[in-house]
Amino acid sequence: MDIIKNYGNYIKKNINDNHEKSWKLICTGISANKLRTNIIPNKKYAKGNRKLEHLIIKMTADVFCNTDKAVWCNVFAPVEIFQVFGLKTFSIESIASFFSGLYCEDAFIDYAQSEGISPTLCSYHKGFIGAVDSKVIPKPKFAVTTSFACDANLNTFRYLAQKQNLDYTLLDIPYESDEEAIKYVTMQLEDLIKELEIKCNKKMDLEYLKEIIRIENETKQYLKEFIELQKDRYYPGSMVTQLYLLMATHLYIGSKEIRDLLLFMKEDIKKYPKLNGKKIFWTHVIPFYQETLRNYFDVNEDYQIVGCDITLDYMEMLDSENPLESLSRKMVKNIFNGPYENKVKYIENLVKELDIDAVINFCHWGCKQASGGNMLLKESMNKLNIPMLTLDGDAIDRRNSHDGQIKTRFEAFLELISEESKLC
Repeated sequence: MDIIKNYGNYIKKNINDNHEKSWKLICTGISANKLRTNIIPNKKYAKGNRKLEHLIIKMTADVFCNTDKAVWCNVFAPVEIFQVFGLKTFSIESIASFFSGLYCEDAFIDYAQSEGISPTLCSYHKGFIGAVDSKVIPKPKFAVTTSFACDANLNTFRYLAQKQNLDYTLLDIPYESDEEAIKYVTMQLEDLIKELEIKCNKKMDLEYLKEIIRIENETKQYLKEFIELQKDRYYPGSMVTQLYLLMATHLYIGSKEIRDLLLFMKEDIKKYPKLNGKKIFWTHVIPFYQETLRNYFDVNEDYQIVGCDITLDYMEMLDSENPLESLSRKMVKNIFNGPYENKVKYIENLVKELDIDAVINFCHWGCKQASGGNMLLKESMNKLNIPMLTLDGDAIDRRNSHDGQIKTRFEAFLELISEESKLC
């Protein structure tokens, strides 16, 4: 761990005076991790989780090394369309998370704040803005974001596009989830494709998009089967495993590699022992670095995170013969679009289906959605007699996460659910 911290310090030292060197160091660090996860994977993890870790780091390293083909986006963007044009998905959330993994997120966040960016802005966005404004991250080919889930997206992408003289598209996703909304978003996707055709000097291959959608459907089916099996089997992994699964099902969905991985995982989990520990459902982002949480969730058969709302945000099959309409429906009907009550109902159903013992809602620094809907979710879980813990913290900035407070509240919560199970 000290080696990674020292490496992160070296990255930070070069941000102002040699930003190109900082980027090379970041790319080298990701590439070294790709090599490590291939040659010496964590043997404590289930085999499928080992493969997941290596594949996501490998795909991320490929993005870092090909920024001339990159599209800046958020995790809800229609990445399937990017794949048709041979573009690489470069999301704000994932890149900021990798900065945190390299212990250099604080320098980029401080850089953004030194320019006048509000301290109350989401740290994912501050970290990414700081890395762009310090000229560490090279300019991409294009940028695309959606209007739902995160109200910071519009301002962040507009700000970055103006500073970088970069073309970008905002997909305006209506609050209402009716057929008119789906038609409206489909028209926007058609316009997006026209822009990409000009940018990439390449015509849209509709048949290829249909194939990507078919692969996505297969992947979702395997994911459903895997999650269903995971509620009864101990499949050792870690907090960061949950982050990698989220990236697999959003940034790289539709790729054959992810489909084959989920197929392997849903077969591999059948070989693992019965789960006797507590089944936890996680809502919102994953603070993968947080020490206390890692102590309890990393390779611990007593507590297993069985599902996360962002990973499972839209599990319906897509109509491959009508790909643009299907991708529009996927965004409009997403549980993070529209009233928070929609998300609550969805989580209620998942909690019942997966026989969940407890729910943890992580209120990430600067995110109004997570904290604003907290009481609605808590009331819902109370009606189901499902214990719920609200944790405040920061998913990437270690300075905003107080381990002592989290440890006290989290361990008290674990005692509570243990006592309840004894009474039952």
